[in-house]
Amino acid sequence: MSIVDAAARIGAARAYVDALVTHDPSSVPLHPDCTRTELGVRTGRSGDHIRRSLANGPQFKLIHAISEFDARVDDAGVVHTTYYVHVHPKPLRLAAKVTESFAVDDAGLIRKLVASFGLPTRR
Repeated sequence: MSIVDAAARIGAARAYVDALVTHDPSSVPLHPDCTRTELGVRTGRSGDHIRRSLANGPQFKLIHAISEFDARVDDAGVVHTTYYVHVHPKPLRLAAKVTESFAVDDAGLIRKLVASFGLPTRR
């Protein structure tokens, strides 16, 4: 087991955020027991379940771009991100701000995601 630095932890979170757009979760380092909670509701029960959702979930198919990605790592190694998801239809220019935290273990695997977001607005 290796201990990953802040840049690697942010890279793991960024891989997940990028997969929201590409719908290709193959490079997302999810732990098999990873969970995802969105607005207080569990939306991912395992790494495989989250991968399937990223690839085929209708809730993610609406996303066509990410902007203003920002990330920082706290003293516990948790990555805190903010970014905007831009959703279809493109002509409406709708985007919602997302705040998401990623618990990344010392092996570089995402073990837990906690997300919240606002309503889409024109951007």
